[in-house]
Amino acid sequence: MFDWDDLKAFLAVARGGSTLAAAKALGVNQTTVARRIEGLEADLGLRLFDRGQTGSRLTEAGRDLMAEAEKVERASETFGARAQAHRRGLAGAIRLTATEIVANNSLMPALAEFRKLYPEVQVDLVISDKALDIQGGEADVAIRSGQVLPPSDLIARKLHDYDFALYCSRDYARRRGAPARLDDLKDHDLIGGEAELADWAGMVWMFRQAGGKAPAARSNTMGNLFHAVRAGLGIAPLATLLGDVSRELVRCSDTIAEAAGSSWIVTRRELKDTPRMRAFLDFLTPYFQQQMRELEARAKLMRERAADNDGDAAELDASA
Repeated sequence: MFDWDDLKAFLAVARGGSTLAAAKALGVNQTTVARRIEGLEADLGLRLFDRGQTGSRLTEAGRDLMAEAEKVERASETFGARAQAHRRGLAGAIRLTATEIVANNSLMPALAEFRKLYPEVQVDLVISDKALDIQGGEADVAIRSGQVLPPSDLIARKLHDYDFALYCSRDYARRRGAPARLDDLKDHDLIGGEAELADWAGMVWMFRQAGGKAPAARSNTMGNLFHAVRAGLGIAPLATLLGDVSRELVRCSDTIAEAAGSSWIVTRRELKDTPRMRAFLDFLTPYFQQQMRELEARAKLMRERAADNDGDAAELDASA
């Protein structure tokens, strides 16, 4: 069985072109490198280099084995990095849960950036609009949204506040018109919710304004609700950070005070100070908050542009 130090000497000579260059790269003397190459060739029963006045050139066998030696080198580096990560307490898995709409719109780019910084931490994402039991161990950390967090022993960091308003698609507005007043909702198709979404304050408020009319369609997740509105199925309450920045949607109301909510990142008390969870929380919190600020700025710009366009249209109608 050959020694890893012999393989390092082999790679150094192959890359440097001579035992002298390899010795400098490895920080050992030239005799040691030459002895290791000779030992490796003896163990393999192969000549790996053609030696000459100008240095050492790989033989056909040497060229073929070079790629395999580089694989061993990478495996050794990975092994060392993982061992170091375990010493620091960073290596391991984090089970994260979030709703579909948060995961797809906010978390995916954040997780990609976190992975670049902490490749030894594996983040397993569980997408569910049902709140998993963090205290019971169904997940380690969660992004929770709502008007309040229920009392618990979980540790929470607030991420952002959200507003909601009613929206329809531009196609729906062309076909049916957008409601000019809340009283008009009774004459429009409304998309309702199922399960927990049916009892959400924004949904309850919309149907109360419409006099309790029956929904034209139903969705059981916020992600599906967004796509249903965008597809033209009807009107529904959506987060302004998503609705206002979408060119495919038309806003149909002011913000809904009853529906205003917030989001938090929550985890168990005994996990919050573990190195990998601390790294994750310290990365995700400011990343998510910056992302929300950028979305807010875009939404504000889109609202201003929409108001300018409405003003221009009104002037044209008046002049006509």
